[in-house]
Amino acid sequence: MLENFWFNVQYGINHVLDINAYDHVLFLIVLTVPYVFKDWKRVLLLVSMFTLGHTLSLVLAAYNVISVNATIVEFLIPITIMVVALFNVFTSGKGAQKEKVGVLFLSTLFFGLIHGLGFAREFQMFLGDSDNKLVLLLEFALGIELAQVIIVFIVLFLGYIVQTIFRFSKRDWIMVISAIVVGLVIPMILNSDFLS
Repeated sequence: MLENFWFNVQYGINHVLDINAYDHVLFLIVLTVPYVFKDWKRVLLLVSMFTLGHTLSLVLAAYNVISVNATIVEFLIPITIMVVALFNVFTSGKGAQKEKVGVLFLSTLFFGLIHGLGFAREFQMFLGDSDNKLVLLLEFALGIELAQVIIVFIVLFLGYIVQTIFRFSKRDWIMVISAIVVGLVIPMILNSDFLS
């Protein structure tokens, strides 16, 4: 029982940290980069909204409530990353991330739904004919959350080092990282099957 639990949690962790599917990591980077350690509650809440959206779309797919066109979803995933990165670029230093929960949290939930749909088919194969779909989903979601917290911590830690030791301004840090992510995401969008 415990080894099954750990296997499913690890599967969630590996899903996020998969070097070949780094879109998840890129999204977390642009989501986290505007913040510092003292904002950890807000960041954790944002990341949890993303996990919630991700898990919700997997639940809907696992129970065959929805089925989606994979080509469209694979196109939308890098678009969501691009939107957050550009939002950072245009609002860095303006404190937009400190505003009321509303738009940022809802868009993060929505982006979580899209990212979850991108993984739905593979996850359905993983579930197979399991009787405990919900338990599997929750264990997998726990793995995702753990991996996301690790990435968020790394981004916050790097931000702290760059801004305190190397005296980068917060605005420059946000701009540089977000611009790098935009550069990585553009080819993902252009190479998408949706556009070919």
